[in-house]
Amino acid sequence: MDTPQQRIEADLKAALKAKDKERLSTLRLLLTEIKNEKIRLGEEIDEKTFIALVRRGIKRRDDAEAQYRKGNRPELADKEKREAEILAAYLPQQVGEDEIRAAVEEFVRSEGLAGPRGMGPVMKAMLARFGASTDGATISRIAREILGG
Repeated sequence: MDTPQQRIEADLKAALKAKDKERLSTLRLLLTEIKNEKIRLGEEIDEKTFIALVRRGIKRRDDAEAQYRKGNRPELADKEKREAEILAAYLPQQVGEDEIRAAVEEFVRSEGLAGPRGMGPVMKAMLARFGASTDGATISRIAREILGG
């Protein structure tokens, strides 16, 4: 099985051949982050770390997109959105919000949780259950709605 770095390098070559500049620059940045993380850890990065790097890149671009939209710069906001979509292709299949909501409701009911105090146990259980197939922000938002906190 290819390492995340090998997958990105292969996709980078394909983008180079296709002269896809936006994809090329996005993947180069991701590859740099992978290499920096590898140096920091002193070993190859695993799938979990790779997914965290991709999520971080997407979040950065989402934040930048929001700032550009606020600053009335739609062309730059659209570029950030496209880059986030390029990165999102490297995430595992995402779980739908309905499935997360059902799992949170079931957990809250079975554990008898309510209010803000229930957030910790819900977050821990749902992140363990869904792992990389969703993000903490989505779980947190749904849990707050259900717990009423």
